Amino acid sequence: MKKFFDSNALWLSMVLGCLCYRWLLPLRPLLPWLIFGMLFFTFCKVNPLDLRLRRWHWAVLALQLFLSFATYAGIYLLTGNRLLAQGLMLCFIMPTATAAPIIAGKLGGSIQNLTTFTLLSNLATSLVVPAFFPLVNPMAEKAFWPAFTLIISHVGPILVGPFVAAWLLRLSYNGYQRRKEKIKNLKSEIKNAKTFELPKGLAVIPFYLWVISITILMATVTETVLSTLNTHLSTILWLLLGSFLACLLQFGLGKLIGYHLPAPSKGKDYQDVLINPAAAPTTMAGVSSITAGQAFGQKNTSLGVWMAQSYLNPLSSLGAAAYIIWQNIFNSAQLTLAARKK
Repeated sequence: MKKFFDSNALWLSMVLGCLCYRWLLPLRPLLPWLIFGMLFFTFCKVNPLDLRLRRWHWAVLALQLFLSFATYAGIYLLTGNRLLAQGLMLCFIMPTATAAPIIAGKLGGSIQNLTTFTLLSNLATSLVVPAFFPLVNPMAEKAFWPAFTLIISHVGPILVGPFVAAWLLRLSYNGYQRRKEKIKNLKSEIKNAKTFELPKGLAVIPFYLWVISITILMATVTETVLSTLNTHLSTILWLLLGSFLACLLQFGLGKLIGYHLPAPSKGKDYQDVLINPAAAPTTMAGVSSITAGQAFGQKNTSLGVWMAQSYLNPLSSLGAAAYIIWQNIFNSAQLTLAARKK
C-alpha cells in the first residue's frame, strides 16, 4: 500500500484537491508552515560549512532572474495582458524545489551541489520577489514601499527562517556533543564527538509535507479557475501552453549550462547506489549537466502558487499549477530512461 502511494502520490493529491476543494479550502493558512517545514528538513541534510558555490550556480541564477523580468515585460508589452504576464513570469521566478536534490541523485547528479543551489535560489527569491512583485501588480493601489514591506515580512521568514533554524539546530547539537565528549574524557580531545545528522526516519517528512501542500494548492487553484473560467478561458489555455514551453526551456538551458560549466562533486552520497540507483554519468560534465538541469527546471511550485494567490492576480497561480504537471512528466520520463540504461 505504501509503495503504491509513494509511486502515485502526485496524481492522487491533485485529484483529491480538485474533487474535494470545498472542504480543503479552509486549510490554506497551513501552506506557509508546510513550505517552512519542507525547506527546514532539506537544509538539515547538509552542513553549511561543506557547501561550495560553483560557476554554473551563478549562471543559472542570473539567467533565471533575467528570464523572469524579460518574460513579464515582453508579454505585457506585446499583449497588454497582465494576468498572462504574471502567470508565465511565475514559471521562471519560482526557486528550485526542495525535492530537486532527490531526483538529481537518482539520475546520477550531485546532491551536494544541487542542495547548495537550492539554498542560493531560495534566498535570492526572498530578496527579489518583494522588490519585483509590487512593480508587476498594483497591489490594490498600494505604494511601492508599503507593498515591499508587506511581502518581505511574509515571504522572508518562510524562506530564510528554515535555513537559520536548521543552522542553529546543527550548532547547538554539535556544541552539546563536544562538551559531552570533553567532560567524558577529561581532555581537550573532541575528535570522537558526534556531529549532527538528520535521522533517516525523518528524511521522508518533506515528501509527505509536499503531498499535503499539493492537495491544498490544487483545491485553491480549482476554486479560482471555476470562478473565472467563463471570463478568462483563452488566458487559461495560454497559461497551460506557456508553462509547458517554460518547463522544456529551463530544463534544456540548465543541462546546457551544466555541461559547459562542469563542477567537481563533493560528498560520499555521489554515485552511492542506495541514493542513486540509476546513476549513469561518470564524467564531470555529465554530472553537472544533470544537476544544473534539475536546478533550473524543477521548481518549488508550492511556493509559487502561494505567492501568486497572496500577492498577484490569483488566477496567475494556474501557470505555476500547470508547471507541477509538466515538470513531473519530464522527471518521470528522465527516471524511466535512466532505469532502462541501468
